[in-house]
Amino acid sequence: MAEHLGASWSVLGWTIVNGIAIYVVVIVLVRIQGLRSFAKMSSFDFAATVAVGSVMATTAASSDIPLATGAAAVGALFLAQIAVATGRRWAAVRSVVDNEPMLLMVGSELLHDNLRRGQVTEDDVKAKLREANVLTLDQVRVVVLETTGDISVLHGDADGPAVERYLLDGVRGLEERDDLPAG
Repeated sequence: MAEHLGASWSVLGWTIVNGIAIYVVVIVLVRIQGLRSFAKMSSFDFAATVAVGSVMATTAASSDIPLATGAAAVGALFLAQIAVATGRRWAAVRSVVDNEPMLLMVGSELLHDNLRRGQVTEDDVKAKLREANVLTLDQVRVVVLETTGDISVLHGDADGPAVERYLLDGVRGLEERDDLPAG
């Protein structure tokens, strides 16, 4: 039967063993590194997560890649992620590794130049407004394209408080604005 699937029983057996073993390696490394392992805090975190998945799949499915090689590659990716996460404490590293968050909307005003720069459409913003349960545009304080590619919507009641500037530190496009909508 295995031959009908294009592999021998021994190859299928080793594939299963390698798949489980590389999975255990990743679990152990995640436990050592902690919760940040697969956090989507930066674009580098996302790239590391995709790379780990690719190495896992290749190690599990390829009889040409020894388990030790796959485990070493996964370990190297985890070490690189730790190094970059540690390095992000310094502005020089952050400027290389991280994208800057960017204003997409202030109050009811869409910032079309920033939408274009961020490759975000007006429909993308509308979808995020709906997802955030915004009922009217006068509830919107700001919409930000985050470093991860996520879109954050800060909103509140029309008579609610303004957005604290601290929450928007480092957001591109804010420096030329002094008109953050208050409630």
